[in-house]
Amino acid sequence: MRLIHHGGHRGVTGSCHELRFDNDRSLLVDCGLFQGRDARDHPSLHIEFPIDGVEAVVLTHAHIDHVGRLPYLLSAGFKGPIFCSRPTARLLPLLLEDALKIGFTRNRHLVNAFLEKIKPLLRPLLFGVWEDLPGGARIRLKRAGHILGSAYVEVDVDGKRVVFSGDLGAPYAPLIYAPKPPFRADLLVLESTYGDRVHEGRRERRQRLREVLERTLEDGGATIIPSFSLGRTQELLYELDVIMGQLARKRSVRSRLREVDVIVDSPLATRFTEIYSDCSMFWDGEARRRLRFGDHPLVFENLMTVGDHKEHRWTVEYIQRKGRGAVVIAGSGMCTGGRVVNYLKALLGDERTDVVFVGYQAAGTPGRVIQSRRRAVTLDGKSYPIKAKVHDLAGYSAHADQRNLLNFVRRMRQAPGEVVLVHGEEKAKRALCAKLRGIGVRCVG
Repeated sequence: MRLIHHGGHRGVTGSCHELRFDNDRSLLVDCGLFQGRDARDHPSLHIEFPIDGVEAVVLTHAHIDHVGRLPYLLSAGFKGPIFCSRPTARLLPLLLEDALKIGFTRNRHLVNAFLEKIKPLLRPLLFGVWEDLPGGARIRLKRAGHILGSAYVEVDVDGKRVVFSGDLGAPYAPLIYAPKPPFRADLLVLESTYGDRVHEGRRERRQRLREVLERTLEDGGATIIPSFSLGRTQELLYELDVIMGQLARKRSVRSRLREVDVIVDSPLATRFTEIYSDCSMFWDGEARRRLRFGDHPLVFENLMTVGDHKEHRWTVEYIQRKGRGAVVIAGSGMCTGGRVVNYLKALLGDERTDVVFVGYQAAGTPGRVIQSRRRAVTLDGKSYPIKAKVHDLAGYSAHADQRNLLNFVRRMRQAPGEVVLVHGEEKAKRALCAKLRGIGVRCVG
């Protein structure tokens, strides 16, 4: 048995790991797209490793850095099954359709042809149920708590158990169940995105977001939240629903609250939110209780969505011209493109603007530059001054922090034989590895 990395080992994006069995057959875990600095180091999107022995692919979740190279895998000739959870099977075609239109082709015929090609290969699995593979191995998905449908993967082969964490979420995240550690692992392939950081708690992060929104109410500025369409946007809507309800009970701000719109400017995020609503049976207990009592956590009075590009341009210009208070959630999450860029161009130079980062910003992205509070950022080849206030609410990250990752390992009933760290920058890996070794776990970066 041999572990081979085709991405996501020396960086944070492009996750793709091959577990090769003794019979020269193998299982591919994820097949993701490189982003930011990782993309510059890996300019070719084509599959550059042999796929003859790959008997199946298993997807941990439907984020682009874990599934974005699937079109190229199929173009290389892969025709085997693609295993994933049921919600991931719902989300994946929509995500890939959008990725294809943006980065591969806008030809509707070619997009439809690819979608028709991949759908028969999808094999949705129930959480917690073993699935036999043709070569003698078996796999099982467990909830990872990252986004709807996210899973970590247990693989049994030749009497050994290998666990791929995928992306693990933090406890107490809205909408989805927290991950529970596996019983054991001879080899644990563990993400390390925030291996050197500890997030603030849910109560603290919600209070900080509320304070930013109260500032928006006070000065009539705009709050811009760059957000991934899948996962983060839905979590933010859940939290904003709670905060808006709290503010509505304060007489001093009740009237001003009606003047502030919460704008989701992402048709893709809107479609993902619809799937989230359809899949409410996969929500956690808290979210389903709210739904039973008539409070839909993804819909509230101040919420509006923006449709086509003409409406988007009008909304940007209106907010800039009128100085009307607004909270804007738009993609992309790392400010590498998408509609959020136009809001940043229009509003970064306004001191009343707040930019709130709620997720990881990869090195080499405009999001990292703004997050680092530089004086200016380059967007579409032009420099824009940064006068806005910048906030980093890492507690809203869908990734587990150092403490969560250590607990995932520490709470296994049998300690893992070895931990291989992936999906992290070198500094984060070193810090997490040192902590793991400190509790007696063999670790390699």
